[in-house]
Amino acid sequence: MSAPLERPYTILSCAMSVDGYIDDATDHRLRLSSDADFDRVDEIRAGCDAILVGAETIRRDNPRLLLRSTERRDRRTEEGKPGDLTKVTLTTSGDVDPNAEFFTTGDSPKLVYAASPAFFDTGARLAGNDDVTVIDAGDPLDLGFVVADLARRGLYRLIVEGGGKVHTGFLTAGLVDELRLAVAPFFVGDADAPRFVHPGFFPHTAITPMTLVGSEDLDGVIALHYLLSGASR
Repeated sequence: MSAPLERPYTILSCAMSVDGYIDDATDHRLRLSSDADFDRVDEIRAGCDAILVGAETIRRDNPRLLLRSTERRDRRTEEGKPGDLTKVTLTTSGDVDPNAEFFTTGDSPKLVYAASPAFFDTGARLAGNDDVTVIDAGDPLDLGFVVADLARRGLYRLIVEGGGKVHTGFLTAGLVDELRLAVAPFFVGDADAPRFVHPGFFPHTAITPMTLVGSEDLDGVIALHYLLSGASR
């Protein structure tokens, strides 16, 4: 029997419409969270060591992935932690923009896990970013390797924030301990819009469901908190 995978405790955080979409199909980002829900997510982020999104999320949303609250950043510094989380992304194509906010904002390290065929091109694209490290993550890109490497780097608490392909990969691989899901009170109803997850074989089915441990109404957005089998808060 192989040894259990050493990996960070992982929280998957997502906001979606009531019909399961995480955006619409327009060029403008759809707001799915209330201010109160954004603050809830900021608090969860502040308790983590690293934050991970896929390269498609960087291309689509250009997120900064920094803590919103100065107080939370100061609290982390007082605890001897970096003010912001280590940023992590995954790419199979190497199509990453070195001028994206992911790479240009904040002083924290940025880790880019690239599939082997894209490893050298990705490194060349990001060569001018001194705080970026590009890592060969196999072919196909191996999420098990990614999370084990994060743990080896001392990153023991991870928050995953999209997009749908990344959500699906982490959930189907059994690499998620908590799901923090915000549900907006409206429909999107557009088949071309991105969804929370893609089709896949998920360990949590009607026979082996997740455990709902909390729910909260945050100005009309319902925040659901699930623990996945074997996880502890």
